[in-house]
Amino acid sequence: MLIYVDGELRPREAATISVFDHGLLYGDGVFEGIRVYNRRIFRLDAHLDRLYESALEIPLVQAEMAEAVRRTVRENRKEDGYIRLIVTRGTGDLGLDPRKCERPSVIIIVTDIQVYPAALYAAGIKVVTSATRQVSHQAFDPRVKSLNYLKNVLAKIDAVRAGAEEAIMLNQDGFIAECTADNLFVVRGGALLTPAPQDGALEGITRGAVLALAAEAGV
Repeated sequence: MLIYVDGELRPREAATISVFDHGLLYGDGVFEGIRVYNRRIFRLDAHLDRLYESALEIPLVQAEMAEAVRRTVRENRKEDGYIRLIVTRGTGDLGLDPRKCERPSVIIIVTDIQVYPAALYAAGIKVVTSATRQVSHQAFDPRVKSLNYLKNVLAKIDAVRAGAEEAIMLNQDGFIAECTADNLFVVRGGALLTPAPQDGALEGITRGAVLALAAEAGV
């Protein structure tokens, strides 16, 4: 495995960042999770558009970032896989002030991912409703994929303790927002339903693709 770190492709054991990186210290960073299907990167431009509209300045122009992603996928020779594209605020000191960080860091990991055991995709999974609530869209823009995923991890722990594979997270008003790492869809009366971003759901790229296909099909 070769991992892109600030312009270099490094083997996994050498792909390190500083312990003073604000992505580690404060969750000060953003990421995109992107799929590779049959050597094709799924909606890379849409993922990068969202990344570049997030809360950080990106040290590469968008075309350079796209090429960095493609290069990392090529070098890892992945037919199908998962890309984790991370941008952190960079190395600073023990303080929140982002001005102390000289330059953001870019990390690109290309590997495999299995959110649930393969057999459950056919058999179905057990889910629970988590006591951990999604953050209000009035407090934090749900379009930003922040490195601070603690609330999602806590919700996942709720699921594990209950013997389930997944947890549904509610918003501050008690309405469904999303799952710990997924958008949630329901088919009812021939219509495809899913929570809106203002309900706390991530405005996911795959979510958008599914909704567009459903609209074309009249669902």
